[in-house]
Amino acid sequence: MYKLLSHNDLDGVGCGILAKLAFGDQVKVRYNSVSGLDREVEWFLENDEKDTFLFITDLSVNEENEKRLEEFSCEGGKLQLLDHHKTALHFNNYDWGHVVVEDAAGKLTSATSILYDYLVNHLYLEPSPAIAEFVELVRQYDTWEWEKNDNQAARRLNALFYLISIDEFEAKMIDRLFSSDYFYFDEFETKILEMEDKKANRYIRKKKRETVQTYIGEYLAGIVYAESYHSELGNELVKEFEHLDFIAILNISSKRVGFRTIHDHVDVSEIAALFGGGGHAKAAGCSMTEDAYQKFVADTFPLPPLKEDAKRNRYNVKESDFGTLYQNHEEDVFLLYKVNDDRWAIKQNESKLEETFSSFEEAERFLKRREPVWLVRDEQFVQYLMEQIRK
Repeated sequence: MYKLLSHNDLDGVGCGILAKLAFGDQVKVRYNSVSGLDREVEWFLENDEKDTFLFITDLSVNEENEKRLEEFSCEGGKLQLLDHHKTALHFNNYDWGHVVVEDAAGKLTSATSILYDYLVNHLYLEPSPAIAEFVELVRQYDTWEWEKNDNQAARRLNALFYLISIDEFEAKMIDRLFSSDYFYFDEFETKILEMEDKKANRYIRKKKRETVQTYIGEYLAGIVYAESYHSELGNELVKEFEHLDFIAILNISSKRVGFRTIHDHVDVSEIAALFGGGGHAKAAGCSMTEDAYQKFVADTFPLPPLKEDAKRNRYNVKESDFGTLYQNHEEDVFLLYKVNDDRWAIKQNESKLEETFSSFEEAERFLKRREPVWLVRDEQFVQYLMEQIRK
């Protein structure tokens, strides 16, 4: 018999699907939250049959269970932990641990991709194009490569995962991967995913208007409350507000914080680790500890939300020869303008700032990190120019 303990997200459930394809009725699968795994491991060690082969995927145990699992292994217990998070690399010190963040080709891994290689290499599972495509969609979504590659199939697979129950998702995928030569979404799934996309877009537009910015340590963060569409929302916010280092998404009901970034100079798993969490360089999370609550909720609650830049301007546009006008919540105005062929400057109301910049992008980033400003509409820009002419 086999038992698999895995995470309850797409990557974790992907592992359960592969295990059932490989072992059929001979495997029992349990999906867990990060905090729930250790209780499951304790129950296994105290109650399960000693000859049951235990797999742990996409999660890692606490220090106490780490010692207990090593004792279990030394006493002849069959055990394999497979993970891809940097915070779990120390499990490679054990014979039963296999943690790979990046594969030999330099690609970021997922727990599903690691388990697939393990099952194929140990002849537990016959490889197929459909299974390989499913594994790659899970891997790209979990590592956030889907955003860079614009892999909408990966994004939609995760959306489908949250639209139906885990049991239904699991059954659909097992049947599809077992019987088909390729991976696909059926007609019903396509329709509900199209409806879900429209719903998600409306939700994201609303949340863009509720995001605040503040410094968390050395990094400038965007902070927003949301219970749904975390990955899609994080992706859109980091593109809308590129001057921010990362986005923190607060789910008060589940007492969780999710972190997202697109920037290479930020590793959000390190930020999550400060609050007892972990994850990947581009996507991570933690529980809402007292410290996290103070920094992300209490300290930021009074802050006004960011405003989006005006979208359909004809005159007040970036790098305009007349300058580009921004405003903050105190109604200060900032004109970003060229002072010579290769330098840009900023005027706040009637006073020129001391700093100059080598590019428009550098100047705008400086301004938006210094002040929560937004690009104003054409009407305000034209009025500003007329006032300057009168003066």
